[in-house]
Parts: sequence; structure tokens; C-alpha cells
Amino acid sequence: MEEDFINTLWLTGKLATLSTMFLLIIGLPIAYLLAYTHFKLKALVEALICMPLVLPPTVLGYYLLVAFSPQNVLGIFLEKHFDTRLAFTFEGIIIASIIAGLPFMIQALQNGFSSLPKSYREASYTLGKSKATTFFRVLLPNIKSSLITGIALTFAHCIGEFGIVLMVGGNIPGETRIASIAIYDEVQALNYKAANQYSFTLFLISFILLTLIYSINKSFKFKTL
Repeated sequence: MEEDFINTLWLTGKLATLSTMFLLIIGLPIAYLLAYTHFKLKALVEALICMPLVLPPTVLGYYLLVAFSPQNVLGIFLEKHFDTRLAFTFEGIIIASIIAGLPFMIQALQNGFSSLPKSYREASYTLGKSKATTFFRVLLPNIKSSLITGIALTFAHCIGEFGIVLMVGGNIPGETRIASIAIYDEVQALNYKAANQYSFTLFLISFILLTLIYSINKSFKFKTL
């Protein structure tokens, strides 16, 4: 039982870490574009990004499962050209977690970029700095609080994800069975001791992450006074 508990937590942490890393890479350019550019379909793009916040996870999970199925275009393409199946695999639940976590990362980063004065970019461009240099040397260092918030919230959300992971990955021990699914299993089996062990661990991780967010944000606000 102890080995299963550790393996499940390891898989949960691995999923949350990889999903958060990919979301940070994806989220930074998207948040930058949404914060500083205006285009006709911007409202539509923002609505699509935020859909996981209002859409039941099982609905999103169902459509992803259908898309990943070997009987559909995407599934056929992946199997034919890459010899890969995403349904009921760890790779599949990573993609599902990335899609479900998009609004948590992008909204935090977009708010950070939007809160910066225009003078920061204008001064950098006036000094002859490129957009890339301005992005990495001027903008990113000034949204540290938003970066930390986005990373922590995304990581916490990925750890607690249930519906979309269950729909896309099923419940395969060592492959797609993460802690939130394990809690459901243990309750169904009336094994409340194990369910409490998983639940308390997730509660503790979430509490620590939220405390970290508030502590760091207060620290940054104090330094700017």
C-alpha cells in the first residue's frame, strides 16, 4: 500500500510539474500578445482560453477523448505518422492538463503584463533594445509576482484535476492514476484511511502553495512602497 501511495504521488507530481512547465512556455507569448496587441478575434481567443473555467471537466475530457480516439482524424494521424496513442496514456493526460490549466497561467501573466506602465517598453525601445531584449530584461523581471502566482496556481490546479484526467486517461495504476482519482477509488472501496492519507497530502500541498503566493506577493508590494 505504501509503495502504491508513493508511486501515485510521484505520478501526480510529475504530471503537475510537466504540465506547469509546458504552460509557462506556452503562456508567456500568448499572455504577451493578449496584453499588448489588439485584433478582431481577441475576445474569441480569450473566451476559448477561459472555457475550462466554466465548462464541466467531463465535457472537455469527453471531446479530447473523442479527438484522441484511433477512429478519428487526429487519432488516425498520430498513430499513422508518429505511432502514438494519446487516449488512456500519460502523454494524453499531460495534454488534457495543459488545456485545463491554460486560464490559470495565462490570466495571471496577462494581468501582470497589463499592469506595467507603457513607459517601460517605450524607454527600452528608445534605448535601442529589441523586443526580445525588452521582454526578457525589462518586462519579465517586473512581473515576478504574476509569474509566481501563475506557476503556483497552475501547479495546484494540475494536482487537483480529476474529471478531465479520468475521462482522457482512465484509471491505470502507474500510468494515469493520480492522487485525485486514487481518493475516489479508496472512498468507493470504503478505505477511508487511505483516502484521508491522499486527501491530507493534497490539502497540505495546496495550503503551502497558497501561503507561498500570498507571502511573496506581500513581499513584492512591500519592496515597491
